[in-house]
Amino acid sequence: MASTDSQVKNRLHDFKNKGKDQDEMRRRRNEVTVELRKNKREETLLKRRNVPVDSTDEEDLLSNINLKKLVETAGNPTDPEKQLQAVQAARKLLSSDRNPPINDLINSNILPILVDCLKRHDHTMLQFEAAWALTNIASGTSEQTNQVVRAGAVPLFLQLLSSPAQTVCEQAVWALGNIIGDGPHLRDFVIKHGVVQPLLSFIKPDIPISFLRNVTWVIVNLCRNKDPPPPPTTIQEILPALNVLIHHTDTNILVDTVWAISYLTDGGNDQIQMVIDSGIVPKLIPLLGHVEVKVQTAALRAVGNIVTGSDEQTQVVLNYEALAYFPALLTHTKEKIRKEAVWFLSNITAGNQFQVQAVINAGLLPKIIDNLSKGEFQTQKEAAWAISNLTISGNREQVAELIREGAIPPFCDLLSCKDTQVINVVLDGINNMLKMAGPHVEQIANMIEECDGLAKIESLQNHENVEIYKLAYDIIEHFFSEEADYDANLAPAADESGFQFTANPNIPNQGFQF
Repeated sequence: MASTDSQVKNRLHDFKNKGKDQDEMRRRRNEVTVELRKNKREETLLKRRNVPVDSTDEEDLLSNINLKKLVETAGNPTDPEKQLQAVQAARKLLSSDRNPPINDLINSNILPILVDCLKRHDHTMLQFEAAWALTNIASGTSEQTNQVVRAGAVPLFLQLLSSPAQTVCEQAVWALGNIIGDGPHLRDFVIKHGVVQPLLSFIKPDIPISFLRNVTWVIVNLCRNKDPPPPPTTIQEILPALNVLIHHTDTNILVDTVWAISYLTDGGNDQIQMVIDSGIVPKLIPLLGHVEVKVQTAALRAVGNIVTGSDEQTQVVLNYEALAYFPALLTHTKEKIRKEAVWFLSNITAGNQFQVQAVINAGLLPKIIDNLSKGEFQTQKEAAWAISNLTISGNREQVAELIREGAIPPFCDLLSCKDTQVINVVLDGINNMLKMAGPHVEQIANMIEECDGLAKIESLQNHENVEIYKLAYDIIEHFFSEEADYDANLAPAADESGFQFTANPNIPNQGFQF
């Protein structure tokens, strides 16, 4: 027979729903984040280098070119002038704003000729035009990018990074950015060929802004993708560069720098620690208050990823006064910012009681509840997580504060939604509030009943989801049935202050004094 101590321990474990592990409470972002950084159109334009061409000229060019003859001329070095014109004509075709004929040119067997032109150190203009054409081929589909790689372009592009002609260097950077951006396989292939140090060597005071923007964009592509993430040695090489670029005054460079950091912090706790150890966090936090929404969005994602880590890693962000920026972020004009801000806080309320208290002390509970009540559904969903996590991580007085601020009515409203995950999260939170109320459970139960929460819970007993109907049934049985006999001994009393409530005069119809 189990000892009394172990029985008490098991009951306390059940009481606070501590069966939930931190991975379940703390939540990383799983959706693709490219859309937040740039929309698809901008991304494509960055990958393909175009020059404005009159639409009539473009049509003439497309209709009058004999590809077979063009390829023959491009591959004939005996007449350098005509060879350059042919490669230039191919580049113009590939710079077309509308459906460039990438496959037609690949099928014409021009790839090995263009790659061969990259070797022509005696003819800088030919190298440049060939590099530009290859850049645009590599801006196409994954298969088209891979064909450029299979043609042997990567080692030659890396050689061109040390070309005395800056235009050739910049074009090689652009081409490598397209190849690296294709995915983790080609990213790691280019890294193994030694791209990182030559690329980072361009970050110096005299580099033109347009060139530095391209270099930063390639760094973003090196940091992107987490399945698998970049090699740890590469991350260690890149972090000092990001520490420099985060001070840049150009908005485009700053936005890309912060997105690069956000990709690195989205790779698990080891990568989060590498970013913290680099000393970049104190420079990152103030960007939460940047005037540019694009910078704020990227910074919020980066610091949000850090707080998906351990309590210790979360504390680093809090130590640099990150919460001071959240009253403004939670009331931002952009819904996406508000949603991300509440997501951030849901990971803080999944932390320890000291961290939960920091959220309370910063006056953020009313703003979380306001987003729960008035936000769009995705924002409400994040707010539901923030509140439910607090009922698991917080002590009795912290949960009491949550209830005092009026969390229960908007929380119960979400029980009518169609999202089973949200319903589960809300039922968990309600269950925890009731369990923690001790002798005051009847007052909490009355509040739930007064806002139609009880009716919603009763109807969920017929829900098709097993977890939902079981939890709804348990809540009714333990707290709302005539037989309900709450065992006050379940409430942990040793280290937690009493559940002492005083009504908040700003919230009507509370009807309770604890």
